[in-house]
Amino acid sequence: MSYQVLARKYRPQRFSEVIGQDHVTRTLKNALEQERLAHGYIFSGHRGIGKTTIARILAMALNCRGIDGKGEKPVTEPCGECASCTEIRAGNSVDVIEIDAATNRGIDEIRELREGARYRPARDRYKIYILDEAHQITDAAFNALLKTLEEPPSHIVFMMATTQPEDIPQTIRSRCQHFSFHAVKFEQILAQLRDLAGRENIAADEDALALLAEAGDGSVRDALSILDQAIASSEGTLTAETVRQLVGAAPSGTVEQVMRAVSESDTRTVLQLVDRLMTEGHSPVHFAREVVRFLRNALMAKVAGADSELLQVSSDERARAAGIAELFSEEDLTRHLQIMLRTHGDLGYKQEQRFHLELGLVKMAHAQRLLPLEQLLSGALPVGVPAAGPTALRPAARQTSPPAPPIRRAPEPPRSISPFAADSARKGPFGKPEMSADAPGPRAVPQSSPGDSSTAPTPFGQGSTSGSEAVIMGSAAPAAMPQTTPQPPRPAIAQAEPVLAEGKAEVVPGAAPAQPQLSPEDLGAAISSAVEAAGHPMAASLLSGGRWFFEGSQPAVQLSASDFTVKMTLGAEPLKVANAAAGQALGRPAKLKISGGGEANGAPNGKPARKTGASTSRVAEDPIVQKMQEVFGAEIRTVIDYQNKK
Repeated sequence: MSYQVLARKYRPQRFSEVIGQDHVTRTLKNALEQERLAHGYIFSGHRGIGKTTIARILAMALNCRGIDGKGEKPVTEPCGECASCTEIRAGNSVDVIEIDAATNRGIDEIRELREGARYRPARDRYKIYILDEAHQITDAAFNALLKTLEEPPSHIVFMMATTQPEDIPQTIRSRCQHFSFHAVKFEQILAQLRDLAGRENIAADEDALALLAEAGDGSVRDALSILDQAIASSEGTLTAETVRQLVGAAPSGTVEQVMRAVSESDTRTVLQLVDRLMTEGHSPVHFAREVVRFLRNALMAKVAGADSELLQVSSDERARAAGIAELFSEEDLTRHLQIMLRTHGDLGYKQEQRFHLELGLVKMAHAQRLLPLEQLLSGALPVGVPAAGPTALRPAARQTSPPAPPIRRAPEPPRSISPFAADSARKGPFGKPEMSADAPGPRAVPQSSPGDSSTAPTPFGQGSTSGSEAVIMGSAAPAAMPQTTPQPPRPAIAQAEPVLAEGKAEVVPGAAPAQPQLSPEDLGAAISSAVEAAGHPMAASLLSGGRWFFEGSQPAVQLSASDFTVKMTLGAEPLKVANAAAGQALGRPAKLKISGGGEANGAPNGKPARKTGASTSRVAEDPIVQKMQEVFGAEIRTVIDYQNKK
């Protein structure tokens, strides 16, 4: 008698012999016992997990006559001895037709099936059609089968086995009972291999059987096929090393050595290990797959512990995964797994597989040097990494010689200050220079009596770099001043008198802002010329005809045109050019204030009115509004007169 492979020799013949599919066998046995049988079944799932086997067992249970041959109805467990069971097991039953749908997939074959389905079974209760790889049937063939499957004769049962149930049309699936098979667990495959090795009188190490179960990847048939091959290649006892060589796995501990080198960012050792594997003839794709599996097991050990059921490996492999998990964080393992998954995917279709494998492993080694973004933001950096933050990026102010007490002087501003920083420091937290006497930055000079010698001015040249240098505090404060918490506005502003000392002027916050040396008319002419040179002649003509003046330290112009005309003529680009020209002419950041509607009438403190009309004029004369304009630099944009609405 010819040799029969283990997968066929030990194929289950009863529902109780099937492993890993309890949810399917239990349901089918209950349906047989209750006689609630469907006319169509779809068995889907991974390869080699019992789809066709259960279809044959179900066919035997439906047609079983019992040992005495007098059975009148289906049984929950076939006897395996009657003529019907024997013929189905041998594959020569007349009433159980098993069709390979991969080769009989066309509409002509399905038409023949429909013609045969009209006739009653020759001997058994049911005529059963088992369609293996049913997803390969064409759409036209499925459409031809649709009516027969929807209203079949009472003696017909269809069973379709497939690995891709999504390829079967929904109209077919809705007319059948669908059973989704599960991948068999590692422990169940290992127990099955141990039992079969005992039946075959094969001495096998536990590690060898564990490697076979792991190589099966959830498929009992794959594991049995490799076991058959391993038995043939071994001499005496089946060892783990024999199985490793047979399946092409890397030597024991090689993946662990690679990951330890990765934890130390030792790319040299990583590349040397890869070179040794390639020299021995190992496949880059297979090794990348091993690294992916090992990283997955290490991640499961890190998350759920080394004793978790999520680890479908042997005890030795559990220990290795747990040891590597201690060297990495959960984020590192996740990053490494993502890198190797991408590398393994690239190896399938790219040339020079070794180069891509080496690149992926080197990426993992370099990934150890990356720092999480949260760690950078929190400032908790490893030793040797300089901290980065606002204080590290802020330009340092040049220190001057300490002034003679008790006179307080401002430090010299930095050499390079961005316009935004200078403008923010000039405005202060509320749009005006900081005037708090107790806050750092600009401070008011304390008032002194005429006879107090402690407040005498410092002689010329002490604590300064130039005799003609003027230090202006408040209107142009250094940008490098420490940021302070904004203080609420005070009801009264203390005025401080300027201190003069031998040609050196010190203007203190709270005093009136220094008047610019450039006249408003000259400033307007310079801005108009710049706008015209930028290619905006209409805007330049409009600006040159306006009335120029200063509102505090900012330039302003009152135009005779209406607000709508001003808005349409002075767009974003001309206004940008005008502000830049104003800042260049004044030597400091400036923002041009433009208003339309003619000359100002009734404006407080000589300022032009923003709006025309009685309501706007009345609001502009209000003392509270004037105080808000003075303290906060506010503008009157819209006036709602509730008196006129009544």
